[in-house]
Amino acid sequence: MSQNVRVRFAPSPTGPLHIGGVRTALFNYLFAKKHGGTFILRIEDTDQNRYVAGAEDYIRESLDWCGISYDEGPTKDGGYGPYRQSERKDMYHTYAQQLIDSGNAYYAFDTAESLDAHRKDHEANGKTFIYNWHNRLKLDNSLVLSQEETKQRIADGDNYVIRFKSPQDEVLKLQDEIRGEMEIDTNILDDKILFKSDGMPTYHLANIVDDHLMEISHVIRGEEWLPSLALHVLLYRALGWTAPKFAHLPLILKPVGKGKLSKRDGDKLGFPVFPLQWEDPKSNEISSGYREDGYFAEAVVNMLAFLGWNPGTEQEIFSLEELIAAFDLKRVNKGGAKFDPEKTKWFQQQYMQEIPVATIATAFSSLLTEKGVEATEGYTTQVVTLIKERAVFVEDLWTLGSYFFTAPTTFDEKASKKAWKEGTTAIMEEVKIILNGVDNFTTIEAQTALKAWIVNSELGFGKVMQPFRLSLVGAMQGPDVFDIAATIGKEETLRRIDYAIATLG
Repeated sequence: MSQNVRVRFAPSPTGPLHIGGVRTALFNYLFAKKHGGTFILRIEDTDQNRYVAGAEDYIRESLDWCGISYDEGPTKDGGYGPYRQSERKDMYHTYAQQLIDSGNAYYAFDTAESLDAHRKDHEANGKTFIYNWHNRLKLDNSLVLSQEETKQRIADGDNYVIRFKSPQDEVLKLQDEIRGEMEIDTNILDDKILFKSDGMPTYHLANIVDDHLMEISHVIRGEEWLPSLALHVLLYRALGWTAPKFAHLPLILKPVGKGKLSKRDGDKLGFPVFPLQWEDPKSNEISSGYREDGYFAEAVVNMLAFLGWNPGTEQEIFSLEELIAAFDLKRVNKGGAKFDPEKTKWFQQQYMQEIPVATIATAFSSLLTEKGVEATEGYTTQVVTLIKERAVFVEDLWTLGSYFFTAPTTFDEKASKKAWKEGTTAIMEEVKIILNGVDNFTTIEAQTALKAWIVNSELGFGKVMQPFRLSLVGAMQGPDVFDIAATIGKEETLRRIDYAIATLG
């Protein structure tokens, strides 16, 4: 790609970052890195009424946790800053004035009450009120006022907005990198507000100006912005600028497949829709996050990449570097991507097997410390190696292998009735003798000695192995019982058999 690729992720700090936003950031990041470009974070905080304290820090921390850190943005000036729209507000009026001077925009003094009256009048006649070519010359704006009247009303402090003058009787051809070519009849477009009398631009103007001044080459954003594409293309044209290429990503749908995924869906079905836990500063309501729920960032990123994109191969597990190499906007789907909580867990379990054992052991060690359990790094790593195949989350390792750290004090009732019968105590006394005679107490040595004794004694394996496992674990679960014995050691193995005999015999 000969063009210098510069893309941006431009969230509003109005609350926690939804995973749909994280996916948008991810696709921008992958595209930028694939083409040796720059990934920019821009905070679009022009709507100060909806600003939420802590939301910007949350956005940055979320991106960092996911491993998709930005190249330019707040705290990382690349020469195109500031990167918060509220710090750029002085520059927008110049471009609003340029649009007025060129006849592409106008001042509108209509009050909220008068517009509401027009709206109700239209509804009474079965029509929809749209402020555009068909009625703007009948409304209160600079298109019907003289230049002197307009200046006087502004000088008098009358409230006004600046509206874009949408063209009439034109078929606008739009190009999208994902959806192809589209056509829009400009007669159905309304004259959107670009600038308010409080000195702040609306999203539409600020977004266009910032993208131009930051030399954004590709605007990759959610499908919800598709209805704004015509206005944005017209604004570029009116300002005499070359528009970037646009790509609108498909929606992330509810697990049932209809409607956009929301926090309510997560609350109802018990899965997070935010990357990190979020505490609302007003209500103090806490929303769960993937990080705090025990997911690996790599698994979440891998899952998000497949929401609306596919590599065209059977491969599903990708490192971030592999995603960068494989990513292509041409393989992004047009249709919505249904979110599947179980598939997310599947990715998590795959990464439980992919991530180095030492990394998992370190995380598990923290959990053990919380439970007041002391264990060496080597021992913990050995245990994790034996049981991680069955785990989805690090916390599952305790459920699957607590007996490696604390000896059972009770025994599963159903398993006890099945495994410990008349004569079992005598068998287990013999097992103790055999195992005590194994000098090099490894899995192989202990297994060889005990199985040879079982065969020579003409005992059924179940009569020995079931009570043996029950003695060590307290239930009929876990990896190979000889691996368990070798891990906890001969002394502890014999002690647990003694306890089982005393309790069950």
